[in-house]
Amino acid sequence: MNQTIAFTTQGVADVRTIVLSAIAMAMTTVSVLAPTSASAQDAGHRIAVVDVAYIFKNNEGIKQQVKAVEDNLKSFDTELTAKREELKAAAEKLKTFQPNSPEYTAQEERVASMESKLRLDMARKRKELADREAKIYYDNYKLITSGVQAIAEYHKINLVLRYNSEDMDLAQGESVIRGVMRNIVYHDEQLDMTGAVMSYLDKKLLAVKPGGTPNRQ
Repeated sequence: MNQTIAFTTQGVADVRTIVLSAIAMAMTTVSVLAPTSASAQDAGHRIAVVDVAYIFKNNEGIKQQVKAVEDNLKSFDTELTAKREELKAAAEKLKTFQPNSPEYTAQEERVASMESKLRLDMARKRKELADREAKIYYDNYKLITSGVQAIAEYHKINLVLRYNSEDMDLAQGESVIRGVMRNIVYHDEQLDMTGAVMSYLDKKLLAVKPGGTPNRQ
């Protein structure tokens, strides 16, 4: 998650340095690649761009998969709260027994066992949710690339570049840095195949619920 950063004088200087470096690098890249780009156009090569981050954030099918994981986490949190209360009650009961007594020893072992099991359950759940989240990103990225390939082949596009359409937010330091470091500074809107890929995913993920994806021009 982005965190709002109050820019200090040093922070502004750092951003300005990054901006100037990025501009210098971009100018060098343009001068080096200009002849290659011209020859590529002469050869009839076609290029398009796609905003993968936008698709992950806005595609309804992917959002539903992520929500299922989040709902599972909330359910586990409720269960975890109940177990913590149970552990707390057992620890409080331990105080009512005389130290070194058989009752104290038995309760102490019970508390230790409960605490150990709780930690183990938490570790297992964290791994389970992390694995499920990773699979969501893995499966859907493969699906996105499949859509990009199908669309590119249909329109005889030779190269598809990934870009970020997020607007820079001056109040968000990380947003500014991401914007400055974008690989693609400008592109014709007609080159953007993000909307077509979103539609492709709709057919794959939301065949029963058409029209669930937000429109993107």
